[in-house]
Amino acid sequence: MISLYAVVLAVVVLTLLRVSLARIHTVKTKADYLVAGRSLPTYVLIFTLLSSWIGAGSLFAGAENAYRNGFSALWLSAGGWVGLLLIYFIAPRARKFAQFTIPDLLEARYNATARVLGVIAILFAYTAIASYQLRGGGDILHLIFPGIISSTLGMYIVAAFVILFTALAGMSSVAYMDVAIGLLVTVACVLAVPILLHQAGGWAGLHASLPISHFQILGPLTWTRAMEFFLPTLLLMLGNQSMYQKFFSAKSEKAARQAVVGWVIGTVILETIIVAIAVIGSALYSTGEVAQHPREIIAYTARHGLPAVLGALLLGAVFAKVISTANNYLFSPATNLVNDVFLRYIEPKASNPRILLVSRLMVVGLGIWALAQAAYTQSILEKSLYAYTIYSVALTPVILAAFYSRRATAAGAVSCIAAGTLVTIFWDTSFVHRHLPTAIAQREALFPALIVSLLCLVVVSALTTPPREEQLAPFRG
Repeated sequence: MISLYAVVLAVVVLTLLRVSLARIHTVKTKADYLVAGRSLPTYVLIFTLLSSWIGAGSLFAGAENAYRNGFSALWLSAGGWVGLLLIYFIAPRARKFAQFTIPDLLEARYNATARVLGVIAILFAYTAIASYQLRGGGDILHLIFPGIISSTLGMYIVAAFVILFTALAGMSSVAYMDVAIGLLVTVACVLAVPILLHQAGGWAGLHASLPISHFQILGPLTWTRAMEFFLPTLLLMLGNQSMYQKFFSAKSEKAARQAVVGWVIGTVILETIIVAIAVIGSALYSTGEVAQHPREIIAYTARHGLPAVLGALLLGAVFAKVISTANNYLFSPATNLVNDVFLRYIEPKASNPRILLVSRLMVVGLGIWALAQAAYTQSILEKSLYAYTIYSVALTPVILAAFYSRRATAAGAVSCIAAGTLVTIFWDTSFVHRHLPTAIAQREALFPALIVSLLCLVVVSALTTPPREEQLAPFRG
């Protein structure tokens, strides 16, 4: 049935390309490219938020976690769910501020140094996230065309697709592609679960095939390890630039808040279904090729465990999700380089055609950097935790402080961003392993990096002059 899978994949790719091409004529200005002319209605916002959040991180990293640890893998998702509930109150404030990027916010609330350091942190985090989308997409092409396309070759092909789609029409292209992708993946996943559960012998058969720990709240995890999954997704969600750009793109503050409600419902349902498919797949395919590469369990189950038509649809949907998320996480840092570096320091009076050209070139450059990282990515789960941690400890504290703290200062924010980024990047090095106790050095970077960044924000802010009233005014509710 390779031909069927190939046909479905071709239809998905051509549909995405058609959506991108259809939106090109709407892109004439910087605002059109970066924030879709601030015109996105609620239903488009819901699907683009859903699609940008649920990508290879859920479909590969979350699935790898579920294959090994059972339903306790939902700790990784639950951080995002709690974050979403808090975002309901942040979204209108973000739309009211209505700039282009998070570094815009950092400079307005703090200073230009905070803007530059914010760009650096975003580049490291978002190209890392984009990189494992490319790796996951390569795995899918290998499963569809075994013996013809290797995972590595597939990764290069996916990178070419992503760079092309992202460069064409910017935020407008990304957002409207996400509507089609969100519908496809939701329908395919919902239909797949009962069929796979029946193959596993129902709920009783699933219990008989898997360890009891797969059905417990913590499973094989300690509370510390559970928090190492929970907190990075919570903090990434609260400070996620891709999300804020979607809010900046909304038609109104009301549309931004309404979109969060739909996003909460869709995310909880879809991420739970994805974990369920991975857990069922671990019972059906406990040995063989997929046991060596558990990140592939969703795609492998679609290829081998479902009726051909539904399996092809699910595999196509997973591929589309990977493309969509990679689009979002390439596009977002490209806007930083254009808006926060090129227009801020190099060519402030650049014309709209010039800005669009530079924007597309930035997408290409960042795509190549993400591809270089993907070539060395072995565990998507570990890569995702690294990316989430950089963003969570460096940017989320200062973003939340911008909206909710009157005392956070520019010096506090600068020290927080710099310290959080540096600790995370250099945590897994020989220097740390030589100078710290093994029990500490072998943990994830999250807790040490977060403690250091928060201490910098609080202590340095307390020791420096409070911000001026005009810095605080744009961020009040």
